[in-house]
Amino acid sequence: MRAEAESLNEQITASVSLLRRHLDWDAATRRLEELNARVEDPSLWNDAAEAGRVMRERGRLAGQVEGVRKLERDVADALGLIELAEAEGDEDTIKAAMADLEGFATEAKRLEIESLLSGEADANDAYLEVNAGAGGTEAQDWAQMLLRMYMRWAERRGYKVTLTEQSEGEQAGIKSATVQVSGPNAYGWLKTESGVHRLVRISPFDAAARRQTSFASVYVYPVIDDKIEIEVNPADLKTDTFRASGAGGQHVNKTESGVRFTHIPTGIVAASTQDRSQHRNRAIAMEMLKARLYELELRKREAISDAVEAGKTDIGWGHQIRSYVLQPYQMVKDLRTSVEKGNPDAVLDGDLDEFMAAALAQRVGATRSEASAAAR
Repeated sequence: MRAEAESLNEQITASVSLLRRHLDWDAATRRLEELNARVEDPSLWNDAAEAGRVMRERGRLAGQVEGVRKLERDVADALGLIELAEAEGDEDTIKAAMADLEGFATEAKRLEIESLLSGEADANDAYLEVNAGAGGTEAQDWAQMLLRMYMRWAERRGYKVTLTEQSEGEQAGIKSATVQVSGPNAYGWLKTESGVHRLVRISPFDAAARRQTSFASVYVYPVIDDKIEIEVNPADLKTDTFRASGAGGQHVNKTESGVRFTHIPTGIVAASTQDRSQHRNRAIAMEMLKARLYELELRKREAISDAVEAGKTDIGWGHQIRSYVLQPYQMVKDLRTSVEKGNPDAVLDGDLDEFMAAALAQRVGATRSEASAAAR
């Protein structure tokens, strides 16, 4: 029992060490002191938006710092209790304290992964776009499967998903769709999912039951708040209105309520068919465009040279980030981190945390062995 307790303690110590490193512990505690001082300043509350931003940052940092401190106290208490119980031969107390230690190890891993969500916009909600690659019905069906996968992942985490725009496929599936995912750290979790996703399966649309390879791309960018100023020159915009396709009610299909903005300098496109009102769709599409422009600048500041165009690369061979193989064997493999899962059905039903955690860890230079376990 002593050896098992020491092994758990080593795991927790390693996670805490990584936690402190990811948080830049000294800088985090200094910043928390600064934020606590700002909250005590009555003048802060004259600006509701700024007060809200400060309180959100303070709450995030306080949760991380206090989470580490509480974990260290709890582990020390459990180890001390085990030592006393062993001296007295109290097996029941030893078992209870060991169970606590196992729980603390799980909590340490969860905190370790959450510490990676420290980017400028990680706490924000997210827009997620899915686009079918070349291949007609096969690719469009795959795009719809991907969209469902992310919606199921969001539901598992208690996030809200709002469909902003969708273009139906000719026979099945979708050509494209955009959803807004709302919840704590939605963008932080989803941001590493941008890229091309490859599916290998026996085609349900082929009478000869041949194996087919399909591609679809995913692009993720943060929802921005009103505090962030993004200037859009009207001269740089091409505006199109169109009728919404697919289900949506007679009013949507009979009027040109859909709005599409194309930002000419960057080629960024933002569209909305979410509302029956063209005026409202225009506002939603502009919010999405500003979010895309903000994300573009954010990527530049983060110096991630290849990720800026993640949603714009050719949707095919050589650009994929993950492969989902259903035939002749079953395997989902992330080509960036080498994380593999032998149960594609579970992955396609939203079991994505391990892939996301490993990609987050890779972004900050941590190894998979250090920080790739799924947050629970």
